[in-house]
Amino acid sequence: MEEQNNLNTEHHFEQEEAVLQIKHALDENNKQEFLEKFLENHPFEQMQIFLELTEEEQRLINDMLTPAQFAEFLNMIESDEVNISQYLKQMPEDLVGKILGEMYTDNAVDVLRELTIKEAKQYVNRIPAEARDEVKRLFYYDEETAGGIMTTEFIALNESQSVKEALYWIKHFAQEAETIYYIYVVDQLDHLVGVLSLRDLIIYPDEALLKDLMETRLISVSIETDQLKAAQIIQDYDLLALPVVDLDNELVGIITVDDVLDVLEEEASSDYSGLAGVDVDIPNLTPLKAALKRLPWLITLLFLGMGTSTLISQYESLIAEASILSVFVTLITGTAGNAGTQSLAVSVRELSLTDDHKQTFLKTLIRELTTGLITGIVTGLTIMLVVGIWRGNFALGAIIGLAMLAAITVATLAGSFIPQLMEKIGVDPAVASGPFISTLSDLTSVLIYFSIASYFLSSFV
Repeated sequence: MEEQNNLNTEHHFEQEEAVLQIKHALDENNKQEFLEKFLENHPFEQMQIFLELTEEEQRLINDMLTPAQFAEFLNMIESDEVNISQYLKQMPEDLVGKILGEMYTDNAVDVLRELTIKEAKQYVNRIPAEARDEVKRLFYYDEETAGGIMTTEFIALNESQSVKEALYWIKHFAQEAETIYYIYVVDQLDHLVGVLSLRDLIIYPDEALLKDLMETRLISVSIETDQLKAAQIIQDYDLLALPVVDLDNELVGIITVDDVLDVLEEEASSDYSGLAGVDVDIPNLTPLKAALKRLPWLITLLFLGMGTSTLISQYESLIAEASILSVFVTLITGTAGNAGTQSLAVSVRELSLTDDHKQTFLKTLIRELTTGLITGIVTGLTIMLVVGIWRGNFALGAIIGLAMLAAITVATLAGSFIPQLMEKIGVDPAVASGPFISTLSDLTSVLIYFSIASYFLSSFV
């Protein structure tokens, strides 16, 4: 670990030195030195260096890099994390169009989707004709479908070709393709009929035909397939790429591993945003804008919380008669809220991993109900013993324990049921946030606790 930290520190200093050298070359307007220092870095590091430059320095390199060189490191930019518009505005529109034409089509489309419609149209019209049609086609696919995240830079060969011919065309198109590990095989009508790995082509005789060698048991998805389902297929089958076909089974694109990582990260952020009740994908917002984003949830939860306070006020006479009850309110509500959030997280996760939501609904409800009962019984018995020994009143302990059992069971059931219900009515289940479940659990827990206490009050007063 220490050795790895030392390597990371050394690399950090090397990159800082590279930035200084590049800035010096720009100050001196030394194009040769700039290209030498900048291009020796990995495209990811080039992207980081570019983002560290001032606006004036970024403008200076517009005349120093070719569109292809720009495209190589702009392919690395996560357009949803960086305000790409501000960087493109510093470049001539013609240059932006050429850069987008050199980028992988799916990455270019991701960039365009972060712009206004007006800006996107301006840049699309500047893209060279040979790339423009592909960009337009992908741009109009739903971005949360396989068509929206696929790339059209792949290698597809005809089934009648030989291994020798295949290797020739692979060498010819390799630079343009996003991946060449899988070689897709199509018939005369461009229907997807098989797949080969690059390894297969290397080991088979030159004269062998692709149709005799290809694997015909194909795993593919349609253009309209949900992006998360496509990502799950790649994950389940341990694929490096997944072919995308249209309604006629014509091969139109592929989804690669880097696309899947973006989808899974996006889904994880969405789920976490729901559980936290705040958008976690907006780290660069000003404090005022961040506050405006959070306030709707907080105000909604405030009114729900007032419902809990109003409910407690209805039991003022009970609390006055047995003030010890107030000591355990937060214990009951807090534990139930935690149980509900746990159930919510499990339920949202299961919904994202399966298509059979009807079966998932029943299976999850039964399992979470059973889980809630088990955890409620154990937790209830524990608090009964603690309160009984602490206060010397096992009748009070039994009331607290019974309330804990009921509150946890109800909260666990609610945490499972609410996202399932939202899924059924077409609402993203991730919006059934942790704070919402916790506040709802507070309300039900208070009602359960004081109802049970009121019923058994004569046992300990």
